Amino acid sequence: MTDDSQRNFRSVYYEKVGFRGVEEKKSLEILLKDDRLDIEKLCTFSQRFPLPSMYRALVWKVLLGFLCVALAVLERCRPSWPRTQKSTCLCLPSAGIKGVPHYCPVKQSLCTLRRGILPPHHDSHAQVMAYRKDQYCDVLHALTVVRFIGDATPQVEVYLRMYQLESGKLPRSPSFPLEPEDEVFLAIAKAMEEMVEDSVDCYWITRCFVKQLNNKYRDSLPLLLLLMPKAFEQYLNLEDGRLLSHLKTCSALSKLPYDLWFKRCFAGCLPESSLQRVWDKVISGSCKILVFVAVEILLTFKIKVMALNSAEKITQFLESIPQDSSDAIVSKAIDLWHKHCGTPVHSA
Repeated sequence: MTDDSQRNFRSVYYEKVGFRGVEEKKSLEILLKDDRLDIEKLCTFSQRFPLPSMYRALVWKVLLGFLCVALAVLERCRPSWPRTQKSTCLCLPSAGIKGVPHYCPVKQSLCTLRRGILPPHHDSHAQVMAYRKDQYCDVLHALTVVRFIGDATPQVEVYLRMYQLESGKLPRSPSFPLEPEDEVFLAIAKAMEEMVEDSVDCYWITRCFVKQLNNKYRDSLPLLLLLMPKAFEQYLNLEDGRLLSHLKTCSALSKLPYDLWFKRCFAGCLPESSLQRVWDKVISGSCKILVFVAVEILLTFKIKVMALNSAEKITQFLESIPQDSSDAIVSKAIDLWHKHCGTPVHSA
């Protein structure tokens, strides 16, 4: 992090007395003024403190590899790369469609390379944004030409089709049923649309966020999705063993909305104003925060859950919890995270 002399002097006091919600705007501005943005420091800041709203989109783009010059140039060079044999997307020149750019799928997202590439310079941001916008427009045009999207297509579905085309997973017809991973993308895109106004930014942040979830945790994701419910049970037992016993008695523990919580990262469960504070932690490297949000939801609505005596009713309630307590839930979840895991010093 920055030196104490560079930090807002009040923040040190507030942190000592337990007020972690104070936005360390000046400290973040110091980090963002560096000639080369330090990814590790930005990760650590995002893990420790709430991101100021005015800088959230910029920090997310940097942490997700969005503003990396080398990645943008490489992605613009993809037309010269060989086609993947198993791809179901239209490698458009071979499809004989005139005027549509050639985009070949790449199995492994280039965003995963950001750790091995120099962090972005301020001077490169405008150039990279131009690359990203050009690529966005090219893919959008391609989908329009092949009549996969139209004026009436919902914007989040447009984002999905763009993502499928670039990932080599575009189905042969828009009428094909969606895969479970497509439903996850749509849920995240719908939430992101409420957080990010610009459509180009929204698509790229959503795309890179989903890529991060799929690629960064690709090898461990199946195990992670098995371990998260176990971790949830462990921490809930530490916080309220009686509540856990009630869930077991109702046979509800295995039927809780884990996909909504851990695959969709609470998209569609929490309002966007609260959800973005959770995603600050996920984007900066910690999926474990999701476990503590789930625990805190149960603790917050303990009386209601204890009054329900069937797994179906408990699950139904948890899938559509009241929205008025969401800010408090997220704040308490972050406190639980710090309580059980400590305050991050380096990014997880």
